[in-house]
Amino acid sequence: MPTPRLPTALHHRFGEHLDPPSLPHADALTALNERSVCRRYKPDPVPEAVVRLLCATALAAPTKSDLQQATLVRVADPAKRAAIAGLLPGSPWIAGAPELFIFCADGWRFRRLFEKRKAAFVNEHLDAFFNASVDAAIALGTFVAAAELAGLGACPISQVRDHVDTLDALLELPDHVVPVAGLALGYPEAKEPLSPRLGLDATVHTDRYDTAAVERALDTYGPRRGKDWIGDKVKQYSVPMRADFGAYVRRKKFGLG
Repeated sequence: MPTPRLPTALHHRFGEHLDPPSLPHADALTALNERSVCRRYKPDPVPEAVVRLLCATALAAPTKSDLQQATLVRVADPAKRAAIAGLLPGSPWIAGAPELFIFCADGWRFRRLFEKRKAAFVNEHLDAFFNASVDAAIALGTFVAAAELAGLGACPISQVRDHVDTLDALLELPDHVVPVAGLALGYPEAKEPLSPRLGLDATVHTDRYDTAAVERALDTYGPRRGKDWIGDKVKQYSVPMRADFGAYVRRKKFGLG
């Protein structure tokens, strides 16, 4: 049956009272709803068996049409770790994470199937890149959830795409392999406070997209967050960023038409 912590976490997260039913694995559901980002890690290494299990769990997640287009690059070389940390001076905690992964959209492996059968690849357009990127994102989310259940903390790092050409060369990525995000991992020294989300009325719709519900949520969300969330996001994305990412993806020979 659900623990008393689960309704508390749901209320804090979504601003509404939910009555969780009795379900198998209620403790796991509680842990996932209590999850928060971790940027402060203990120096303890993550055992190799745990790392492999988390990778396996992430790659057991759904994949588009069994194409299996997610690839995890574990950055273990100290020089490469230092180089990546040096690219992101605003996130010094990356250097202290016991593990660092780069999750990639991998279209190279899939295209090798066509080369092996001497067949033409006739779907070189935006959907092919989208499929691989979604596979990588699903694997990333599954890894984060699995890490939480294993007692670890994690933090995705989209900033790696700010230096995508340097990262590409550093990791020797072949054509059709593109970094989607990094992920820092380790046993938590401390976690950040649980981050409230928009209410479910704004993000879960039935039969049609309810714009009025979204408007209501946007008006009430800031006070629940305790800050001007709208102003913060507008400020954050009023600065151009990664405008060259499309050109990079094309250089990796993905068609975006």
